[in-house]
Amino acid sequence: MNRKEARERAIKLVDRMTLEEKASQLRFGADAIERLGVPAYNWWNEALHGVARAGTATVFPQAIALAAAFDEDMMEEIGDCIATEGRAKYNVQSAYGDRDIYKGITFWSPNVNIFRDPRWGRGHETYGEDPYLTSRLGVRFIEGLQGDGEYMKAAACAKHFAVHSGPEAERHHFNAIASRKDMEETYLPAFEACVKEAGVEAVMGAYNRTNGEPCCASSDLIGHYLRGEWGFEGHFVSDCWAVRDFHEEHKVTSRPEESVKLALEAGCDLNCGCTYERILNAVEEGLLDEKYITESCVRLFTTRFLLGMFDETEYDAIPYTEVEAPGHIALSHRAASEGMVLLKNNGILPLKAGACRTIGVIGPNADSRAALVGNYHGTSSEYITVLEGIRRVAGEGTRILYSQGCHLWKDNDEALADPAGGDRLAEAQAVCDNADVVILVIGLDETLEGEEGDTGNADASGDKLSLLYPAPQRRLMTQVLSCGKPVIVISMTGSAMDLREADEKADAILQAWYPGARGGLDTAQILFGQKAPGGKLPVTFYRTTDDLPAFDDYAMTNRTYRYFTGTPLYPFGYGLTYGKAAVTGAEVSPARTLDFGREEGDGALVRVTVENTGDIPVGEVLQIYVKDLECPFAVPFPALAWFGRIALAPGEKKTIEACLAPRAFTSVEESGKRVDGSGRYAIYAGFSQPDERSLALTGAPCVRILFDK
Repeated sequence: MNRKEARERAIKLVDRMTLEEKASQLRFGADAIERLGVPAYNWWNEALHGVARAGTATVFPQAIALAAAFDEDMMEEIGDCIATEGRAKYNVQSAYGDRDIYKGITFWSPNVNIFRDPRWGRGHETYGEDPYLTSRLGVRFIEGLQGDGEYMKAAACAKHFAVHSGPEAERHHFNAIASRKDMEETYLPAFEACVKEAGVEAVMGAYNRTNGEPCCASSDLIGHYLRGEWGFEGHFVSDCWAVRDFHEEHKVTSRPEESVKLALEAGCDLNCGCTYERILNAVEEGLLDEKYITESCVRLFTTRFLLGMFDETEYDAIPYTEVEAPGHIALSHRAASEGMVLLKNNGILPLKAGACRTIGVIGPNADSRAALVGNYHGTSSEYITVLEGIRRVAGEGTRILYSQGCHLWKDNDEALADPAGGDRLAEAQAVCDNADVVILVIGLDETLEGEEGDTGNADASGDKLSLLYPAPQRRLMTQVLSCGKPVIVISMTGSAMDLREADEKADAILQAWYPGARGGLDTAQILFGQKAPGGKLPVTFYRTTDDLPAFDDYAMTNRTYRYFTGTPLYPFGYGLTYGKAAVTGAEVSPARTLDFGREEGDGALVRVTVENTGDIPVGEVLQIYVKDLECPFAVPFPALAWFGRIALAPGEKKTIEACLAPRAFTSVEESGKRVDGSGRYAIYAGFSQPDERSLALTGAPCVRILFDK
């Protein structure tokens, strides 16, 4: 069904509704209208990395881990799997009359905000710090989720629009100040792509104000950009209780009825919260014209018709047995291994099964289920922790010694232990003394980095105060790294951490992220060489937050790899693997290529020669960066313009063709106007960024070619 037909049907249906009935449809828990055959519907559902919060579903790796895979095709497959499971659950739950929250097929995902500062607790919900990477992955996830059938398979929602990335503690009253240049260059491109290219059905506004206007009632964001320049035709939803913030926190209105007026007139169709319960009051007072209620109601029912909620569809026959289907579980395992990033390896990895008679496994995340799943997760029918994975993979005859080592963040694991702390350190030392090799598993979970109100990290409302691991983990890491045995550090976090001590002393470091419900098996398989680590960092790992601007400063100066003038510990785009591959040549020619909205323009075709120079198969991520050599408005450092996963057999050589979009050769003026660049560019092709730190870590330079366009 096309949008024109769906809207026509929506108009006819809404025309038959009373004012009270229309108003009842603009809340996330929409009432049934029995006389019109309209069932109750709850719009609120989550699918960040699997259908969430409503029972069993495939729990894929967290979004940041999916981003680390740099795999567009896989993102679309994952979106399709999630939509299939969402439909399967919706079909059976609706049949049983269960239309509760988290039971619908309108998913408030993906989160395409830019992870501009590593302290932001919700950063692991995103696809990282780069607008190009975020846009590519967001578009493909949406396309997978919404499908290409006669009806929409599920409705996606790009959030949180816009210029939103902490601090969590201040989000309800915070005013994010962003220049027009930063908005066009960094904060808006992913949203634009989701709208113009993927046809995302919904957009969610952020809690904060941006340049003075509440995001859920912004004439600039909603009017100028979203429904104006980008031609968005779907529905707009507020973040949860964000409209209430208008009068209680932002103080841009004085009472709920005024907030209702402001939001609806700006084009906020659906209220996650309770403020739209005052719609009738606002109409009775003469504050609000009924036409705004009607139009929002039409938009919402257009979505419901597009989803086939009032028709028979090809998705009605999807059975409940598709939930956690074997193929979905296999895809989750693939995603976990593709996304894990090997940060250091002195040759100790991969371990040989059976070669180590005794392996010590230590750390608070070694046997933690919470560290597998991140936040906004469903329930898995099986969890495989890192410890359990190692037991399965290490081989018969290998002894596994285990110590938790410390609590995730408390001084002691036992409440009655010595207040001085460290009640598991002696045990950890005993494991080290009796092991041939030690695997130290440290990190965080959703109780230490997450959303304000949903986390146990009350001191920072879900954000991190620094890049440091919790104090008991730092104490444990120092002790283990000094034990005299080979040590492999596994970090399970959703963000950059201070790994300087591990970088100096550990034999290997693996960034495992939150790898999904069964991700401990994939971690172990990578350790023992049954799989190779395939990920690249979608964020910069800084040495310390002292290198960064203030957390609440939204200017992009000295943030992320495109602007950061310091030397990172591990750069964006960096990641090691097993085996050896090289970029041995590249050439570029002008070409007509596609840009946002599938519009053709003057881009470039880059042909890159890659070769496996080792004796084992290699999976790598080819990356192409562009630097304008003369434009005064260009970003300071080369920016990602293309990426793709490649597989090479031993000795194999391939030529990869990469189409660079016209936008890669533009720059943004201070006014926010995007203009053609200078015409003189340097193009870099390699398996990392073309920066000095990546070269020092990998020993593999990028191929540089000049391009006059």
